[in-house]
Amino acid sequence: MTDLAFTHRWEPREGSARTLLLLHGTGGDENDLIPLGDLIDREANLLSPRGQVLEHGMPRFFRRLAEGVFDIPDLRARTQQLGDFITAASAQYGFSTDGVSAVGFSNGANIAAALLLLRPGLVKEAILYRAMVPLEVTPLPDLRGTRVFIAAGQQDPIIPPSNSERLAAMLREAGAEVELRWAPVGHQLTREDVDASRAWRTGGRSA
Repeated sequence: MTDLAFTHRWEPREGSARTLLLLHGTGGDENDLIPLGDLIDREANLLSPRGQVLEHGMPRFFRRLAEGVFDIPDLRARTQQLGDFITAASAQYGFSTDGVSAVGFSNGANIAAALLLLRPGLVKEAILYRAMVPLEVTPLPDLRGTRVFIAAGQQDPIIPPSNSERLAAMLREAGAEVELRWAPVGHQLTREDVDASRAWRTGGRSA
């Protein structure tokens, strides 16, 4: 669909108060993480936008200058656009932003982390697969009441372990409840990551 700022897919689940915001990695699109959303929460609405930046023909959510080196002004602007999209989509489709959980992989996880830092309170829960520190924010926002699950790979060739640790520490310092899970894998997403994040999310939900 293209009636909102991002090309996206909207998969509603009747009567659900929960919505997963699915944010793909570099080269993905609005279809990539739909199966992942179903694995995490089969009863949640699914909102999956496509990144608006092209890098050698591959969609991304923001520009980078090199691997691991981000175009910070572009990242800030694109994060605000994504936040505005969530608000507009909630009005159009009739879901509450109170029930939105961000689920991102790699580039999508990075902009989800930026969303936490630059639009605090818009998303109260996030699952970040292979995320890194997106940018430095001073002062840190107030993220009390926000829950974050970070799945990091001990053998990730792109993200040093110290960067994952720093992201977790930054979010905790801002007041978020953070679980950092390590796995003996690289940058790829594994079924174990998905199962662990689903168990974390289910365990944290009120009955």
